[in-house]
Amino acid sequence: MTSDTTTAELEQVLSDAAAAAKPLAASAPAVRAEWIRAVADALDAAADELVPIAIRESSLPEPRLRGEVARSSGQLRMFADALAEGSLLEIIIDTADPQAKPVPRPDLRRVLVPLGPVLVFAASNFPFAFSVCGGDTASALAAGCPVVVKAHPGHPELSVRTAAVMIDALLAAGAPAGTLGLIQGYDVGVTALKDPRITAAGFTGSVPAGKALHEIAVTRPEPIPFYGELGSLNPVFVTQAAIDARGNEIAAGYVGSFTLGVGQFCTKPGLLFLPAGHGLEDQLIEAAGGVAAAPMLNDRIASGFSSGLDRLRKVDGLRVLSDGPATLLGTTVAELLERREEILEECFGPVSIVVEYSSIEELTAAVEAFEGNLTATLHAESDDADLARDLLPLLTARAGRVLWNGWPTGVAVSWAQHHGGPFPSTVGSIHTSVGATAARRFQRPVAYQDIPDAVLPEVLRNTNPAGIPRRINGVVTTAEVPQ
Repeated sequence: MTSDTTTAELEQVLSDAAAAAKPLAASAPAVRAEWIRAVADALDAAADELVPIAIRESSLPEPRLRGEVARSSGQLRMFADALAEGSLLEIIIDTADPQAKPVPRPDLRRVLVPLGPVLVFAASNFPFAFSVCGGDTASALAAGCPVVVKAHPGHPELSVRTAAVMIDALLAAGAPAGTLGLIQGYDVGVTALKDPRITAAGFTGSVPAGKALHEIAVTRPEPIPFYGELGSLNPVFVTQAAIDARGNEIAAGYVGSFTLGVGQFCTKPGLLFLPAGHGLEDQLIEAAGGVAAAPMLNDRIASGFSSGLDRLRKVDGLRVLSDGPATLLGTTVAELLERREEILEECFGPVSIVVEYSSIEELTAAVEAFEGNLTATLHAESDDADLARDLLPLLTARAGRVLWNGWPTGVAVSWAQHHGGPFPSTVGSIHTSVGATAARRFQRPVAYQDIPDAVLPEVLRNTNPAGIPRRINGVVTTAEVPQ
């Protein structure tokens, strides 16, 4: 049994993080990369200890949790590789040009520097990949920021043990004390968010909690960036041509996606749009009826799902297609547009809504009814190219990731990934919480003008001793700065 962090303990964690900020920022990217690799190795080595705790606290199956450990350690190694390679710094050098018009240009050298201590609010639905050792922590460490994690109450023992493994690995590798800290308790998290030593925050959770924390972050005497992932419906739109080509496959894939992880993925497809007369209802009902019952993450989430499902069942115009461990509801675009606020409210769990459209105009109106989402998906065929070209800008305006003939659950950890979207899916749509560029959330640019070479940060010096890529006078190169 764990208890809330005391006032004295919180002060120690914040003080240690503040003390670690300067040496972390000054650390060479390759050195910091080795610290992060040490954490990845330690997580893998501790999997046999950590996974049983996660099973007990989350009710998630062992294969899923072992996959999460591998995802978390793999993500850390990706950031370590990106650090060692150097492009996370986004170095740009414009050498002096006394002949530049209309005025001479000074020597300018731009680099990204870390913000300082970052507060991470851990999520419930991924006890590893979006928790203490998740993407927010990994990206902040890669940026050179100390991290204070506010543990999620859904897996407190796991949070304590994971943090201990990571802290031991960091210290053994040579990272400064205070590089990572853990706190527990809702009020403790709020207090930390208000503390002037915290320079940014990351959050994954509900819309009400995220909005409340965002308000605190931006109304501090010194406002700070708050990167919140809040809620998403992740609509899927299907054309008649796609149904004709592979209707059964679509039905099976949809049910598999919205019930994955007992419907507790942030990218769960909450609505499936099909043309009227699609003929897939029997297949959808059969697939949903074959889903086995499984426990949700915790009693609070199960209770929230139950009340959300009860609310949906009472909405006029929604009918029950399949009831059980996986619930399917049905309606039409006309009914959705009439009751948009009631129907387009996320219900976190194994439920989804099949919506029929009777024309391309109705399909377009359905797309336009949505607010911001993490994802939007189009299932279509090559003959639908003209329609797809018309829909793509509408989907792009409402989602951070647009999929073709796939399913939104499953977020690849890569350089090109964008896991974010317009509000309310995230507070800041210009950033991602997954992928190498997630580190950009916890950095800011600084330009040095006419600074002597010997005084400059090492990565900006003429000789480029680290051999990292830099954009010099518009050209990306690892060469020295021309004299």
